[in-house]
Amino acid sequence: MNAVEIEQAVSELAEQPFDAAEFPYAFLTAFGNKETTIKRLRTGASNKSDIGGILQTNNIHLKTCAPGDIAATLTALRDSPATTRAKAKFILATDGIDLEAEDITSGETIACRYTDFPDHFGFFLPLAGISTVKQIRESAFDIRATSRLNRLYVELIKDNPDWGSAEKRHDMNHFMARLIFCFFAEDTDIFVSDNLFTATIDQMANRDGSNTHEVIGEIFRAMNTAIPKRAEAKLPRWADTFPYVNGGLFSGSTEVPRFSKIAQRYLSHIGSLDWTQINPDIFGSMIQAVADEEERSVLGMHYTSVPNILKVLNPLFLDDLRAELEVAGDNARKLANLRARMAKIRVFDPACGSGNFLVIAYKEMRALEYEINKRRGEPQRRTDIPLTNYRGIELRDFSAEIARLALIIAEYQCDVRYRGQKEALAEFLPLDAQNWITCGNALRLDWLSICPPTGTGVKFQADDLFMSPLDQAQIDFANEGGETYICGNPPYQGSVNQTPEQKEDMARIFERYLPTYKDLDYVASWLVRSAEFAEITKASAAFVTTNSICQGEQVGMLWPILFSKGQRIFFAHTSFLWRNNAANNAGVTCIVVGLSNHEVGEVRLFDGEIVRAVQNIGPYLTPSDNTIVKKSSVQISGLPTMVSGNKATDGGNLILTRERRDEIVSRSPNIGEKIKRLEGAKEFIRGDSRWCLWLVDGDIIDALSDPEISKRIEAVRKVRLESRGKQANDAASFPHRFVYAPHVPGRSILIPSVSSERRDFLPCGYFDDRTVIVAPNLAMYGAPIWCLSLIASRLHLVWIATVCGKLKTDFRYSNTLGWNTFPVPKLTEKNRADLTAAAEGILLAREAHFPATIADLYDPEKMPANLRAAHDHNDEVLERIYIGRRFRNDTERLEKLFEMYTKMTTKVADLA
Repeated sequence: MNAVEIEQAVSELAEQPFDAAEFPYAFLTAFGNKETTIKRLRTGASNKSDIGGILQTNNIHLKTCAPGDIAATLTALRDSPATTRAKAKFILATDGIDLEAEDITSGETIACRYTDFPDHFGFFLPLAGISTVKQIRESAFDIRATSRLNRLYVELIKDNPDWGSAEKRHDMNHFMARLIFCFFAEDTDIFVSDNLFTATIDQMANRDGSNTHEVIGEIFRAMNTAIPKRAEAKLPRWADTFPYVNGGLFSGSTEVPRFSKIAQRYLSHIGSLDWTQINPDIFGSMIQAVADEEERSVLGMHYTSVPNILKVLNPLFLDDLRAELEVAGDNARKLANLRARMAKIRVFDPACGSGNFLVIAYKEMRALEYEINKRRGEPQRRTDIPLTNYRGIELRDFSAEIARLALIIAEYQCDVRYRGQKEALAEFLPLDAQNWITCGNALRLDWLSICPPTGTGVKFQADDLFMSPLDQAQIDFANEGGETYICGNPPYQGSVNQTPEQKEDMARIFERYLPTYKDLDYVASWLVRSAEFAEITKASAAFVTTNSICQGEQVGMLWPILFSKGQRIFFAHTSFLWRNNAANNAGVTCIVVGLSNHEVGEVRLFDGEIVRAVQNIGPYLTPSDNTIVKKSSVQISGLPTMVSGNKATDGGNLILTRERRDEIVSRSPNIGEKIKRLEGAKEFIRGDSRWCLWLVDGDIIDALSDPEISKRIEAVRKVRLESRGKQANDAASFPHRFVYAPHVPGRSILIPSVSSERRDFLPCGYFDDRTVIVAPNLAMYGAPIWCLSLIASRLHLVWIATVCGKLKTDFRYSNTLGWNTFPVPKLTEKNRADLTAAAEGILLAREAHFPATIADLYDPEKMPANLRAAHDHNDEVLERIYIGRRFRNDTERLEKLFEMYTKMTTKVADLA
């Protein structure tokens, strides 16, 4: 269950008559416990309570009691030996009138009326396995509001199916945005009296909901009618009490979907919430899922945390403003100059969703401005920061509506906080009619018409590729010389997951630049568009993106385009998990990249909590120049050759299970030596067993004497003849052999083509001549064992992860891009001997745990101590060869490797 579903279940429980016997089971059910779990508790099979309550091991000990006995009951629960034995996280006591609970781990407590305990549902979320409790508790109101709005939305669509159609979707979304505004306005004194909207509906609408749509329609009409025109509008007296709002929010149709009795009840429940608690930076993202059927499974979870958003906004421009404020001190002139600068700053999010980045940017700027005003002795000064400087593009209609509404609410809340309720109310209504959120496809709209350049006479410079937004209100940006900052979290989609429309978007952007762009992630389009925009506006940009655009072959496709437009990375966050608050959600591995085509001060690289000032950040997000690693046909350090494994193209006929191999050997013993063990990633890592016929031309007569082998070889010939590939067709003339067979007698090293990113080391194997390494895995034949030391090192793993990229989330190995480009210092005989000993140590440590598989041994949570020690020793030996000591972290490893790669490739180019 997600948090919204839990909130709904808890609310429904609190609304029912209190049943002391049933409450504990209903409470646990509300937090996702299955019927079988509840049944075991009822029968006593799993109930370990020693005081007549219900005790769920590792979870909660709860008990109902007689009125007035809560304190004593809670003490008994706390002192119960069973509570300690069962490692209960919570204790709870209730008499149906009041409720008290305690988090035993933290000591935090709650005490409230029984009917109000749903307000504290976030306190108990660990019972449902939701670990990101702090963030959810802080946004408990937003989750409750989202839950209730969702119930209303679903009920209205059920009663008005036509409102769920594509033709009416905009009207439905606009209606929901109007409702949200009304709920907020009636609780924050924007309307003339508290609870005006909800109370008017309760008073004027029929109890069965039959005329609710008419009542709401009249209220909306009133808020769209200016005061001087009220008389001719002939509004009902009860509607005339509502203020004039308009600003586009209530203009147009006042049509309202019809309400059932249940829908009207939901409406009343929503109105009973305290909407002063709304967090516009969080609520918007939550509520956008209400109108999206595919997103309802994560309803209330679909938002980005404020700290993550500030990873983008702080280094993009907020840190610079704070530094200038620090320098200004109490100097009135400098403070006024900074305030004037801030008033001209525009923040533009071309994939704004429900406005998270824009809202947080606005709130942070208002906080800075307030500090300036306070230092100048003008704490209640009206803001100089126009809301219309916070602009966005959003594809989804409802999200665009909510983004604008979230900004309106944020502005009002900031006015209340920094200037006072009276001043905020005096200037809030009517709303500004200017529209600063554009609904449309950001990759097909002309950004210059939405966020035009300042200090020039250019309105927009659209070409045939991009459209100007339709129905976009004209805004006069009187901010000569103002700065523009682009930010956001655009959609990531890799090439496989892109929709036909997204593939068309990619073509429109990239076909002008390069023919081979189709493997790029969709998010790359936003970086190119921002670079094009910055050529005219000099804007700086920062985006959250997948880390894959700074890894592997995507680097060579994307970054030359950005560099050709003068873009430079002026800050970056290396890979981290961009989490939302869903239970058990591992998050998406992301980076933050800040780009500019002009000088922006100190270049900073963020690696977790570590921040480094560096000379330059390269396209792999390392402290290096802008070198891009290119495939090489030879190993740049002169190391032994690595090739692709052997390729059968046989329809499976040259491959044998252990059983088939044993049958053939028992029938034709002379064939046994012609059968070799086949090793690929599955066999090597998981311990699977496969074999193959390995026949040379001189073996064919003996082999054909076995009827099964003869039949298999003929089947291979047919498969290859019927193939569409020329290589397979040509190989039909030798069906007893593999199509591609680089295998040579002697020892070989196997390198899996794909390996799990969970592993701390890249597993590689060392085999004798009786083993054939199969493609797509890589092989080194006749290579000295110290090569295994290099491949198994942390140094090599971070290089591979960076320059080869990943397949989904797994490491993807490439000999031409990974091994052949791997820079290694010139090795002495002692170096080779030391590395040989280290590699042997790894193999011996593995052997000590036979028959454990590589998958078992390299599970990071179960890795044997002696194997980990062998790898640590191997890393120490190798890293001392590079710099005389261990590297401090992966960033330092990559910095050294890129430095060496640049020198080596530059030297080769000079010699050429």
